[in-house]
Amino acid sequence: MSGAGLRFAAALAMASGLCACAVGPDYHRPAAPPSPAFKEAAGWTPSHPVDALDKGAWWSMFNDPTLDGLERRVAAANQTVKEYEAAYRQAHAIVAEAQASFFPVVTAAADAQRSKGAGGTTGTTIGGATTTTTTGVSTSRAVTTYGATLEASWAPDFWGKIRRTVESDKALAQASAADLANARLSAQAALAQDYFQLRTLDEEKTAYADTVSAYERLVKLTQDQVREGTQPQSAVLTAQTQLYAAQASLIAVGVMRAEMEHAIAVLVGVAPSDLTISPASLSREVPTPPLTLPSTLLERRPDIAVAERRMASGNALIGVAVAAYYPDVTLSGDYGSSASSLGKLFNASNTLWSFGADATETLLDFGLRRAQVRAAKAAYDEDVATYRQTVLTAFQGVEDELAALRIYQEEEAAVLRTETAARQTLKLDLDEFREGTVDYTTVIAAQASLLSASLNVLTVLQNRLDASVLLVEDLGGGWTAADLPKS
Repeated sequence: MSGAGLRFAAALAMASGLCACAVGPDYHRPAAPPSPAFKEAAGWTPSHPVDALDKGAWWSMFNDPTLDGLERRVAAANQTVKEYEAAYRQAHAIVAEAQASFFPVVTAAADAQRSKGAGGTTGTTIGGATTTTTTGVSTSRAVTTYGATLEASWAPDFWGKIRRTVESDKALAQASAADLANARLSAQAALAQDYFQLRTLDEEKTAYADTVSAYERLVKLTQDQVREGTQPQSAVLTAQTQLYAAQASLIAVGVMRAEMEHAIAVLVGVAPSDLTISPASLSREVPTPPLTLPSTLLERRPDIAVAERRMASGNALIGVAVAAYYPDVTLSGDYGSSASSLGKLFNASNTLWSFGADATETLLDFGLRRAQVRAAKAAYDEDVATYRQTVLTAFQGVEDELAALRIYQEEEAAVLRTETAARQTLKLDLDEFREGTVDYTTVIAAQASLLSASLNVLTVLQNRLDASVLLVEDLGGGWTAADLPKS
C-alpha cells in the first residue's frame, strides 16, 4: 500500500478510537410490583402434585401418549408458531443490518473509454470522470484511457447513535424470540385444552349412549305395563319423548366432537381431513406443576420477557434521539489510477488519491429534536407501565388458576357424591317401577338426574384439567429468560 493509502487507513483507525461514548441513559431494569407469595397456595394440597416440570415437554405430566404426540407436532407445524419464527429471523437480520453501520462502505470501480476529439481535443477518463484538453494541434488519432478507483466512506459513531440503534435492535430481536416462545406455549396450551375437551366429549357420548339404552329399556317396560293395563298409553309417549331427546343429544355430541377434532388438526398444522383421533376415556388424575416464588415468575414467563426487552429497546432509542443534537461526521477517500494502457494502469506515476471529511450540524430546527427526545422518553415510560402491568397480570393468572384448582377439587368431591346418590336412587326407583309401586315419571326423573350428575362430574373434571394447563402456561411452561439469544 502506498503512503497515501496508509495515511487513509491511519485516519480511519484514529477516528475509530474516538468513538467511545454513547449519549443517552444506560439501561437498568425498573423494579416490578413486589409479591412475596401466592395467597391462593396457602393451605391447599394438590391431589396429584408433580415434583418437576419437564423443560419444554411440560404436557408429559399428564401421561397421555396421544397428547404427547400431538404436542410435539405443534412446534414443527403450527402456522402461527412459524409466523413468529419468521418474525424472529427478520429481527435477527435487522440487528446484522444495524451492526454493518459500524464499518466503512468500500466500493470499487473500473472503466475504459475510447475517444477522439476534433480540433485537437482529447479526452481523459479518471475514475469514471472525463476531462477535455485542447492541444492546439489538429489530430484525428483516437485515445483510449483506463481507470480503476477504490472509494471508501465512513460515518464514525462518535456519539453512540449506531451503538444505541444496535442495542435497541438486539433487545427487539430478543423480544421477538420471547414472542416466539410465547406463541409456542400458547399453541401448546390451547391444544391441551382442546384435547381434554375432546376426551370430555368422548365421555359425554358414552354417558348419553348409556342413557339412550336405559330409556330404550324403560320404553319397553312401559309398553309391557300398558299391555298389562297398569299404565296409560300416555306413559309410552312420555318415555319415547325422553328417549328421542337423549338420542338427539347423543348426535349433537358427535357434531361437537368432530369440530374439536378439526380444531386440533389446525393447531398441529394439518388439514382436518388428515387427522383422526380415536375415542378414549378421560384421565381422572389431574397433575399440578410445582409452584415457584413470584419473583422467579419474572424469569419464567416469555410475555414478561417480551415486555422487559421492549422496555430496554425503548431506553436505547432515547439515546438515538439525543444523538441528533450532535454533528454528523463523515470521512471519505478514494485511491485509484488512470493510464492510457492497461500495463501502465497501476504504475505509481499514474496514482490518484484524495481524502476528506465533512461535518454537518443542525442549527435551527424549531424544537424538532427536543420533541423527538420527549417522544422517546414518553414511549419508554409507556413500555415501563406495560412491563409492570404484564407482571401484575401474571401474578393474577397464577392466583386465578390456583383458586380454580382448589375450588374445583372441592366441587369434584361434591358432584361425585351427587352422582353416586343419583345412581342408587335410579336403581331403587327402577326396582319399584317393575313392582308397580311407583309411577314411570319417577324413573324418568331419576334417570335424568343421573345423566345431569354424570355430566357435571365430567364438566368439573375438564375444568380441573384446564386449570392445570393454564397454570402451566402462567408459570412459563418450563421456559426461562436464560433461553433468550445473547445477540
